[in-house]
Amino acid sequence: MKSDKNNHAFIDSQNLHLSIKDLGWTLDMERFRIYLKDKYNVEKAFLFIGYIKGNEAMYTKFQQWGYVVIFKPTLEANGVIKGNCDAELVLHCMIEKEVYDNAIIVLGDGDFHCLIEHLIEEKKLLKVGIPNKKNYSSLLVKFRHPYFFYINSLKDKLEYKKRPNK
Repeated sequence: MKSDKNNHAFIDSQNLHLSIKDLGWTLDMERFRIYLKDKYNVEKAFLFIGYIKGNEAMYTKFQQWGYVVIFKPTLEANGVIKGNCDAELVLHCMIEKEVYDNAIIVLGDGDFHCLIEHLIEEKKLLKVGIPNKKNYSSLLVKFRHPYFFYINSLKDKLEYKKRPNK
């Protein structure tokens, strides 16, 4: 599937993280970035994430691994921290549209239904990365073939395994 084109990925980090966590494993974000580059020629990978003070070391790691980190301010309500990044993801996808050849969108949320439709109409959608094949919005089902790839099926390649300190 490797393409010689300049592709960009737009990743809803909370949806990705929580979906994989619900499956009982942790995604190795460094290896995921390499996978996107090797498999889909992703030159730029935008990672949309709610900013939480104290997580700066993690954000720095994401940047070192090649992600462009886009922060959303977070709010806390009843002990739950929310940082909905949907609007930022759509906005950046549209801002960058003339720069990339194709987009890879990583999410499982039906809120992005109209973005996916638009990218298909513009012939700008390469793939949609669905974190969990068994749990994603039914609004996305009609795009399944030929656009979906399932991140949960990549567990053998992308599961985080503690590395020995060097």
